[in-house]
Amino acid sequence: MAKLRKGVSYRKIERPYTRISKFKAKSFIRMTPHIKIIRFDMGEPDKDYQYTLCLVPKASIQIRQESLESARMTCLRHIELNLGKTGYHFKIKTFPYHILRENPLASGAGADRMSTGMQKSYGKPIGIAAQVMKGKPLFEIKVNKENIPVAKFALHKAISKMPCSFSIQIAENKA
Repeated sequence: MAKLRKGVSYRKIERPYTRISKFKAKSFIRMTPHIKIIRFDMGEPDKDYQYTLCLVPKASIQIRQESLESARMTCLRHIELNLGKTGYHFKIKTFPYHILRENPLASGAGADRMSTGMQKSYGKPIGIAAQVMKGKPLFEIKVNKENIPVAKFALHKAISKMPCSFSIQIAENKA
């Protein structure tokens, strides 16, 4: 399997040329990589919770789906061990829609016959990323007052899997 490039290569937000259309002539991208994030909504959504904790980035950034899924799994593992399956509601607020592309240049013997260089350098799709703007929540956890420390620690664990700095905002839900 091909190795992923470093996340730094795709961290900067750029204009998304990601049009996918049912008409082939209007599609910019031939194929779409599958989304690795399994679930966007977990826990018990129908309950009324007292507090909402949000994970908010301090800068606008592009986050690959692998790091989003890793942070989600780490966060949920800690919450489920301490609160069970129904003591919270966890939601991923952004959807990874930006398709990342790479124009691989061949090097070595015979590379001049295979590679076109920068001519037609649109690139092949290699992954998907979410574009997260500064101040918009990325993750949201709803819990009751006694479970705030558990949810806060779970979000701290998720921050370690992310490429930039985040802040945790706590808000009381109006009943």
